[in-house]
Amino acid sequence: MENRTARLTLLVDPIKKQIFEEICTRRDLTSSQVVRQMIRDYVQQYGTPEQLARMPVHD
Repeated sequence: MENRTARLTLLVDPIKKQIFEEICTRRDLTSSQVVRQMIRDYVQQYGTPEQLARMPVHD
């Protein structure tokens, strides 16, 4: 399997987006870094063993 990235497009309330980006900046993180971490955490919490086995070791 190729090791590529995929684009995820989502709609967010503008005020929530602004606050989110302010928090990310204050923590010296990009919004993409934070969203990727949230996705990893969500998959770890709710993924089946078969799905977790497909997760890359280094993400």
